Amino acid sequence: MKDTNLALVIAEVACEKHAQNIEIIDVSQHVDYTDFVLVCSGRSDRQVRAIAEGIEVRLKELGVKSLGVEGRQHGSWVLMDFGSVVVHVFGEHTRSYYDIEGLWLDAERLPFDDSRALAAGE
Repeated sequence: MKDTNLALVIAEVACEKHAQNIEIIDVSQHVDYTDFVLVCSGRSDRQVRAIAEGIEVRLKELGVKSLGVEGRQHGSWVLMDFGSVVVHVFGEHTRSYYDIEGLWLDAERLPFDDSRALAAGE
């Protein structure tokens, strides 16, 4: 699966789980460990875990395994590494505190219309 398609599939799954403020950041020109960083938020620890679990299940169905998952037990921030895409699923307050997007202000964003994707999934 191409990196862009993988990032979009992850964003769609996050959207289906009602994640908020989904951003796909193209960091391929800035770092050598991944091509995209996807950041999204859940409204509660339970939702953060559900978003992460949904992503993991869908990608496993597609034959894509994570290289690692951290933070699942706590639910305020789950970090998932799929090689070419690194996913941060945050609780709302944790996301604003760490401001991961702020690290990549000069990086391009991959267009993703979460309102359209959510409507298609309903």
